[in-house]
Amino acid sequence: MPHPETASLLAYCRPGFEGECAQELAARDAGVGGSGFARATRGSGFVEFVTDHTEALAGAWQDLVFARQLLRVLGSARDLPARDRLGVLLPIIEAEHANGMPQRWCDAWVESPDSDATRELAPLCRGLNAALIAALKKKQLIDRGSRWRLHLCLTATDAAFAAAANIDETAPWPGGIPRLKFPRAAPSRSTLKLEEALLVLLDDDERERWLKSGMRAVDLGASPGGWTWQLVARSLHVIAVDNGPMDATLLASGLVDHLRADGFRYRPQKPVDWLVCDMVEQPRRVAELIAQWLAQGWCRYAIFNLKLPMKKRHDEVQLCLTILRDALADAGRRVELRAKQLYHDREEITVFARVA
Repeated sequence: MPHPETASLLAYCRPGFEGECAQELAARDAGVGGSGFARATRGSGFVEFVTDHTEALAGAWQDLVFARQLLRVLGSARDLPARDRLGVLLPIIEAEHANGMPQRWCDAWVESPDSDATRELAPLCRGLNAALIAALKKKQLIDRGSRWRLHLCLTATDAAFAAAANIDETAPWPGGIPRLKFPRAAPSRSTLKLEEALLVLLDDDERERWLKSGMRAVDLGASPGGWTWQLVARSLHVIAVDNGPMDATLLASGLVDHLRADGFRYRPQKPVDWLVCDMVEQPRRVAELIAQWLAQGWCRYAIFNLKLPMKKRHDEVQLCLTILRDALADAGRRVELRAKQLYHDREEITVFARVA
């Protein structure tokens, strides 16, 4: 049956990080004068955030660290009948037309959070998605030119949220997860973290302008070369800094110089375009290292991972970002930061930094 709704947002996140996602949304809400609250269950992979400021927060997906996707909730339903789920959900969707939501949708996705409990819903989502598209077409509610996409999020076989996404303000992948294939030639699966970072944290134009053939990069903690591989695939010249061994094929490319050294002690002989770093170290120590590279002008762009502690992870992220901003301000520079907990991250986040 339909559940009475107050205004709310639906955020997808990594299971186990619902608390951090809720903290981040609460801080955003407080910043616009709100006093909203979160409904979340640990391990569920999603947070519902109730607030009177949905309009002010709805476009914040790119600025949030722990949210993979951020949707405007239209309504929800529980105890859905197995033989007619859409019979309950479609009236919720259509009722919102009178409340300022679009009359038509460019597309419709049926998905579930990325949790152990809901992954088994994938076949149901696929079948229901086809039925939903057919029903919307029959009602003439599909318009490929619309800026709005309809989402149904199944949280159980008999429970779902109906939600809306402005495609200019939200992640362009179901579940907020870009599905990447592991390149067979890459020496480690960590390569997917940098590939996803470049896809999520940079737009098409930025990747074209800021990742050009012939640019120079440094990879700190490079062994065996997963992140270096991504840079070489884009024809960048890489100094791979690590006391460990590097993949032989990468070394044979002619684009990699392997320097056996400590990544925290290494200093470049001349500035480079890019610095990448995936070293296992305390997050604030990594933040201080990256801040030094940017403040000294040793690199123009950086992508790096911050391995988070078990407790106060949201606070640690804010501290590390503050370290970077303050260090650059002291050097008379301004830094642009973009941070996300990516699908291929685990107990960590990935940050892009650029001296603006």
